[in-house]
Amino acid sequence: MTPTPPAAVMILAAGAGTRMRSATPKVMHRIAGRSLVAHALAAAAELEPGRTVVVVRHEREAVAAHVTEVAPHALIADQDPVPGTGSAVRCGLSTLDATTVAAAVAAGGADMAHLDSQVQGSVVVTSGDVPLVDGALLGALVAAHQDQANAVTVLTAEVPDATGYGRIVRDGAGAVTRIVEHKDASAEERAIREINAGIYVFDAAALRDALAHLTTDNAQGELYLTDVLALAREAGGRVGALVAPEASAVEGVNDRVQLAAAGAALNRRIVDGWMRAGVTIVDPATTWIDADVELEADVTVLPGTQLHGATFVAAGATVGPDTTLTDVEVGEGATVTRVHGSLAKIGPGATVGPFTYLRPGTILGKKGKIGAFVETKNAEIGAHSKVPHLSYVGDATVGEHSNVGAGSIFVNYDGVTKSRSEVGDHVRIGSDNTLIAPVQIGDGAYTGAGAIIRHDVPAGALALNAVSQQVVEGWVERRRPGTPSAEAARAAQDADTARGLSSGAQEERAAAAADHKGEA
Repeated sequence: MTPTPPAAVMILAAGAGTRMRSATPKVMHRIAGRSLVAHALAAAAELEPGRTVVVVRHEREAVAAHVTEVAPHALIADQDPVPGTGSAVRCGLSTLDATTVAAAVAAGGADMAHLDSQVQGSVVVTSGDVPLVDGALLGALVAAHQDQANAVTVLTAEVPDATGYGRIVRDGAGAVTRIVEHKDASAEERAIREINAGIYVFDAAALRDALAHLTTDNAQGELYLTDVLALAREAGGRVGALVAPEASAVEGVNDRVQLAAAGAALNRRIVDGWMRAGVTIVDPATTWIDADVELEADVTVLPGTQLHGATFVAAGATVGPDTTLTDVEVGEGATVTRVHGSLAKIGPGATVGPFTYLRPGTILGKKGKIGAFVETKNAEIGAHSKVPHLSYVGDATVGEHSNVGAGSIFVNYDGVTKSRSEVGDHVRIGSDNTLIAPVQIGDGAYTGAGAIIRHDVPAGALALNAVSQQVVEGWVERRRPGTPSAEAARAAQDADTARGLSSGAQEERAAAAADHKGEA
């Protein structure tokens, strides 16, 4: 049976996370392209709850701003100075209740602001540092809670070493009676291997009543949320548990080692999911894919590839090896080899790489090409056009079926402002060209090798600005005497002399060659 959406999801994100040894709040550290708390918010959203509230305290402003950016409709609750998860949940529930009452007043007037307007139904409580807990697992917990009509349902896990965790204490019939924290547990209780994962579903009324009876009478002097289970049971409510299929799925992140482990586990889950969806991933061990990446069937991902952010790869495309794409769209059947790119769009059937740098604003049209050792930025390159190698194209528009010769530079910055170059359709730009923006090259135009284009080139024209070649005989021996170059030149001249070629004959030969070139 599909569970009824919970009335609310509460995410606890108030801890200092001192073991991270970081200026960044723990819940804002990232794996798979999202912060830890963003993973919790994504899992919560899958439940379609009436409301979501995040409880904050440490680095309050930074965490609250981040939550609002990720989930604009989430509520923010401030934990008071009283320590413990019980205190955090009490503050979160108070915020939920106040918001619910305020909404009732707005809808029906002041007479509606009574206890019945407080949050009613199921309230899920989870943590901001358990990134492997997904919506499916939370949904299963909610379903168990509702099916069994529990007052409290706790998510548990079986682990080989339970040191440091709260233990699940059951009676002879197997029913959950309470949770005992490790520091408060007896030797017999410490032998228990079923642990509390710190994720619950509460009936809101039962939770509200139990929170009012919590005390700090324990080894740590805190308000334990775990005490709610025993209090709910004493009040006549049923307490249930759902054992997680895999203990690793509920592991929290408290330091950099656990952050890396969680990142690797989540990446493997993502990679496996895409392979089952029809994507070929040649080497899962060296492939990293963020949670928000989208891949279509029959995509091939080669070793050493990282796909980040909102990257999208269409069917039949091949990406890699050794490629990093962030927020890049790759069209159907395209090939992207050894490329570093961000905020770029690659058209269907296009080819990019190897050793190519696509900077933001790059758009490559259908069956276009950006080749080896090319950098592009804010550049639109039309269908079937090519920038094959050793070039920089910045702040430019290149039309369709045009070719940019090797070693060409689009000069877009004069030290004060950036300007744009426009190249038409069916244009041939010669090798080693420099286009000094702003400049336009018309459709069908050609430019000669080594040209410096400072002015517009009309459609169908040929632009040249080469000068005649000059040869200064004997320059190396006169200006660089004693160098290896001078010695090599002298040896070559001596060899020519030995073959009967005088210096004068050499000059005549050079002059004849120059004349022939001029006639051509």
